[in-house]
Amino acid sequence: MPLLARTHPRLSAAATFGLAVGILAPADSIISKILIGWNTGVWTYLVLMLWLTMRAKAPDVKRIAEVEDENAGLVLLLVSIAALASLATITFELAGSRDLETTGKLLRYGVTALTVIGSWLLIGVIFSVHYARLYYTWDGKEPALRFAEGLTTPNYWDFLYFSFTIGVAVQTADVGVATRDLRKIVLAQSLIGFVFNTAILGFSINIAAGLFG
Repeated sequence: MPLLARTHPRLSAAATFGLAVGILAPADSIISKILIGWNTGVWTYLVLMLWLTMRAKAPDVKRIAEVEDENAGLVLLLVSIAALASLATITFELAGSRDLETTGKLLRYGVTALTVIGSWLLIGVIFSVHYARLYYTWDGKEPALRFAEGLTTPNYWDFLYFSFTIGVAVQTADVGVATRDLRKIVLAQSLIGFVFNTAILGFSINIAAGLFG
């Protein structure tokens, strides 16, 4: 944990805060506590990363990428698994909403929407951070990613653009992928994006049926 806190301070702080809130939340079920803690941690991390993205220049991105190089693959794997697990948790939460009054249903539907959106954004952000790390720690002759207009010092906005294009459209648009390692990561994100897009459609139908059925 000390190593993770040193290499990924924002993620560690958000996870610790979310865990504390989840444990202390006055919810009547373990599923609700998990979702409250998860949403707290996820949205805290997203706010921290938004603040970093707005302030960081290309040299800052390179410096952070070098610090985060250690155990970065494990962090990406664990966060991706946790985000996918949050979708399964929502299924249990929705299953228990059938016998609730309208207010209770709306509250659970709101938590569902918040969780899905937060987890989807988290995947896009965590992959963009990983792309930045791979780009700036790559020691090949040519850049690992080829951005339009010959950009060689991309910042977080550029990596977010690349990552969320994959998440939304499952394609890399105008950015070329030049290494096999990066192609593996892009493939993994594409598959995760497909799962999320399918889940969003399924949850939307479920919620609509619950409200108007």
